[in-house]
Amino acid sequence: MAVLQDARGQKALGPLKPPGRGESPRYGEGGKLIYELRDQGGELLALRYDLTVPFARYLAMNKITTMKRYHIAKVYRRDSPATSRGRYREFYQCDFDIAGHFDPMIPDAECLKIVHEILSELRLGDFLIKVNDRRILHGVFAVCGVPESKFISTCSSVDKLDKMPWEDVRSEMVGEKGLSPEAADRIGEYVRLHGGLKLIEQLLQDPKLSQNKLAKEGLGDMKLLFEYLTLFGITGKICFDLSLARGLDYYTGVIFEAVLVQQENDHVEEPVSVGSVAGGGRYDGLVGMFDPKGRKVPCVGVSIGIERIFSIMERRVKASGEKVRATETQVLVATPQKHLLGARLKLISELWDAGIKAEMLYRKDPKLLKQLHYCEDTGIPLVAIIGEQELTDGVVKLRVVTTREEVNIPREKLADEIRRRLEPCSTAARRELLARPRRR
Repeated sequence: MAVLQDARGQKALGPLKPPGRGESPRYGEGGKLIYELRDQGGELLALRYDLTVPFARYLAMNKITTMKRYHIAKVYRRDSPATSRGRYREFYQCDFDIAGHFDPMIPDAECLKIVHEILSELRLGDFLIKVNDRRILHGVFAVCGVPESKFISTCSSVDKLDKMPWEDVRSEMVGEKGLSPEAADRIGEYVRLHGGLKLIEQLLQDPKLSQNKLAKEGLGDMKLLFEYLTLFGITGKICFDLSLARGLDYYTGVIFEAVLVQQENDHVEEPVSVGSVAGGGRYDGLVGMFDPKGRKVPCVGVSIGIERIFSIMERRVKASGEKVRATETQVLVATPQKHLLGARLKLISELWDAGIKAEMLYRKDPKLLKQLHYCEDTGIPLVAIIGEQELTDGVVKLRVVTTREEVNIPREKLADEIRRRLEPCSTAARRELLARPRRR
């Protein structure tokens, strides 16, 4: 069910009062993508745009000052869909957030570590996590002669550098945003820089930036962040990129975005391109917008684009011809003769009670060959066969689908035998077993 919220990001549960200080969360140019509608009373509502604003409101409403959580849910964007790139109007996001007053950059480093761990485990290919800081960007704008009133609009132009060449971004800054050509050129000297700790130290010595308070604070925290990331051993996948701006206006400090840098596949002519697969940053002022007294709770978080990741994985599987299991069923309960539905029901109930993931065909008298073919087609690794002879002997015939090996197991030991055959496998070995092509 679509989640309604008021135009300020509050979940619509009836008439709502404005956030405590009369402010509203700023989505920047992303606000154009919000699905807006009015209820019968004329109140302006919207479909949930992200999971960050509802989280901030939850903290404020319940006066929570420290929290660490993850959240998976649907969000909605009034966007032009591009299904080949995993871009939809209705899609799932997975958010991880840390809220509370902590020493600088420790939670931020952990969020980046989590992104690194997720993308490494999924084996999507080579990736890069870009990091920057809104304070550094605003400091750059200030020393380049941009009026403070144009910081946000300039930031939205810089955010397009991953999709547009610098010349086009410069033209937008001058022609649409009203910056002087000289200011735009000075900005270009900074936002095209990227590197690591060496670049941070270089900018700390920059005669202009070092005199700007915001830029100096941001660069100091960025240096500390890279020191922590070095201890985590992940700086090889992290890049300090001054062109990273992030379109949402509620970010106040460190921002980051994960992109797949190579989508090559031997089975397709063109690389698969889906843009960024994760992004986030620090939003220290958002909770205060919902608190009646404006009390701030510092927060940092990251959002993983589940649909985009799925689109990559599905393309790769389709190109490779590999079969992927659509079920976690461990064993199929089967019978070789007619009139044994009761025996199947009794055995599958025993396996369910023992915590075994079992299923059976919803037929009274299915043919054994059809039951075995079902296992091969769906990748179920084991079959528990119970016929008249097995009932007499008090055993169950356990069959390994891939090798067709069969062994009689005492009924009371069946659950333990299934666990013994499946659980000792390593995760990699189990994946290989379950993804192995099936006989037809």
